[in-house]
Amino acid sequence: MAAFARVVEALSRAAGAFAAALVVAAVLVVCQMLVVRHGLGRSAIWQNEFVTFALVAATFLGAPYVLLRRAHVAVELVPLWLGPAGRRRLGLSASALGFLFCLVLFLASLEWWWEAWSLNLKTSSMWRARLWIPYLSLPVGSLLLALQYLVELWKIATGRLPACATAPGGSA
Repeated sequence: MAAFARVVEALSRAAGAFAAALVVAAVLVVCQMLVVRHGLGRSAIWQNEFVTFALVAATFLGAPYVLLRRAHVAVELVPLWLGPAGRRRLGLSASALGFLFCLVLFLASLEWWWEAWSLNLKTSSMWRARLWIPYLSLPVGSLLLALQYLVELWKIATGRLPACATAPGGSA
């Protein structure tokens, strides 16, 4: 299981790096769009869609890295009231629910992606972007997030990771 965890964590880091690159690309495209529209007086054809698709993809593909780093926003008032065993049970329950949600999301989005792929769906704009490309970020991101939740479950269950990011006294 340790080797599986290392592979999943490496995939989460790679997805996080790709998500960061998508955000940088979106910023650069917005700057390019401003020059084209206001500097050259020409219309933007593909920029709005690209930026939207890139930022949505960055959200889904960056989520596994956020979970890996435990950088998500969390309200940890209840864990502070619980003892170590209660925090452990709560952490396992929350991670199991997160895993199940991501698994359902993966299965549902896979069908959605497949429809876009098999029917060769495209956007209605002049750009005519193939929708399967941006849609792919949802099943890939949700699968990676589900796998990261599995790793988190294993680490909490084996004591390799504290159940909650914040423990009483402010230490993790």
